[in-house]
Amino acid sequence: MDYQVSARKYRPGTFDDVIGQPHVVQTLMNAVSTKRIAHAYLFSGTRGVGKTTVARILAKALNCEQGPTSHPCNTCENCREIVQGNSVDVIEIDGASNTSVDDVREIRENVKFTPFRGQFRVYIIDEVHMLSNSAFNALLKTLEEPPTHVVFIFATTEIHKIPATILSRCQHYNFRRIARTEIIERLRHVAAQDQLTLEEQSFVALARTSEGSMRDALSLLDQAVAYGGKVISHTDLELLLGAVPQELVQELIRAIMAQDSPAALASLANLLDRGHDLRAFCAEVVEHIRNLLVAAVVPGTAELRGLIETSEDDLNQLSMNAKTLTPEQLQELLAIFIQAEDSLRFSSHPRFVMETAAVRATRLLRQREGTEARPIQTASSSNQKPPAEPERRKSGPSAPPALRQGTPVASRPIPQPIPTSKRETDEGPSISPGSSHNPPADVAAATVSPTAVDPQPTLQWELVQEEVAASFPNIAPFLEAGRFVGIEGGFITIGFAKQATVARARLEKEENLLVLSRLCERQLRYPIRVRIIELTETHPPGLTMAQVRAAKEQEQRLVLFERARANPTVKQALEIFGVELAEVRTITQQEASE
Repeated sequence: MDYQVSARKYRPGTFDDVIGQPHVVQTLMNAVSTKRIAHAYLFSGTRGVGKTTVARILAKALNCEQGPTSHPCNTCENCREIVQGNSVDVIEIDGASNTSVDDVREIRENVKFTPFRGQFRVYIIDEVHMLSNSAFNALLKTLEEPPTHVVFIFATTEIHKIPATILSRCQHYNFRRIARTEIIERLRHVAAQDQLTLEEQSFVALARTSEGSMRDALSLLDQAVAYGGKVISHTDLELLLGAVPQELVQELIRAIMAQDSPAALASLANLLDRGHDLRAFCAEVVEHIRNLLVAAVVPGTAELRGLIETSEDDLNQLSMNAKTLTPEQLQELLAIFIQAEDSLRFSSHPRFVMETAAVRATRLLRQREGTEARPIQTASSSNQKPPAEPERRKSGPSAPPALRQGTPVASRPIPQPIPTSKRETDEGPSISPGSSHNPPADVAAATVSPTAVDPQPTLQWELVQEEVAASFPNIAPFLEAGRFVGIEGGFITIGFAKQATVARARLEKEENLLVLSRLCERQLRYPIRVRIIELTETHPPGLTMAQVRAAKEQEQRLVLFERARANPTVKQALEIFGVELAEVRTITQQEASE
């Protein structure tokens, strides 16, 4: 059979042909040119980024008849045998099927023999992490002091499984994922060589699906050619890849911008009718909103090219759409769908999770616009103007308790319209009894009693914790691993450190978020939602709920201890017996009666 897959047909044959790994290629070329050749190399990286390819090129560079040279000729007998895979001096071993100590012992016996045709015997062991611990131990001595004519090249996709004793004996080269732009350029070259016709967005879709693997991109291209022939339409390619069509993503984004909840739900129903995966769709929505956010904060299209990997037409469209929303609104939308993406991994009702996120996204912009446009209502009369919010905060003792100095930010309520009674509207603000005259309007506004208006309910988070501990002990320890961040925009935010993945995943479940929301609503007396975030360096440092509770308990113990020492009876007892107070604790009524 003459046919050869593109990944083998277009495999690089020299260092100059390798793409995406300039740091590795330059180092190896300099090492060969200056004759500073190590006895062991370790190549690590994800699949399809060139580890085995570079290993073979290095073997050719060492055994080329013109070398060692950094530019092997690919025409001499040694180079041709290495390319064909039948060179007696270059031995490729599959680490996944040769894992035993006996296989390593065979290598140790054969390394003593000198090369048959070239200058080096090169051992290429692919997937070396599959070797057993005994096999690694058997290889240690030979790897540390091999014969001068032997070079080991190891390749692995899981570097964390390599023992440290092996790592310390090798030169380690980390192969990075290949950038989308480089994959697209390579695909264009292959398409031109094979006379294929693809749309520009098809190259972008192939590069995105390959996730940085050049081999995967070429394999997908071969699959597309087998499906559609020499001329491949983008619709056929999306159907073949199982990717979410971009028009469905655009449909949901348009519904969010138009604040049309029914249209958003209809777009999700259309998505499910076509059989697409909700998790993949949510990931596409997250990426699109991220691109909108970047386009909103980056001024020019030229700068966007280095930040968003897409076609020129899509860049222009993103720049136009980004002008309709502020960066703050886009960040809120991004947080909603990132949380939905996390919840989809654990939920048994993925459709409900996605629909809830879509409705929240459409109503978020509506609520934010309504909050900004809504004036703060206060008591008013013909000769009095309503006091502004800063004036109420400066009013000293007459300010509401939630706004006084020293009240934690977390316990402050969300700004709500202050209801006014009919009597206040008709007769003006009420004055404390005992006043002999009516003060001026501005003085009355500054000295109005807190009881003149209905006080806004505040959130006592400690009470919420106590209720969770009493009624829901299964989630209480996970909740205490987080930190209460605050209340803003109709959300109560609880943050978790990056390492607290288990606690965060547990609380992100819909039923647990609903429990916390209901407990908070019971205090606040208006609807509120709870959201979970990951704390970053931008957030101010603080203590977790468990640490705050422990510190409070310690403070209470110290206060109790000091009270006991100040008690005259206790003082007299300590002086009589010549002892020190060791422990103080509060006893219950039942213990006192017993």
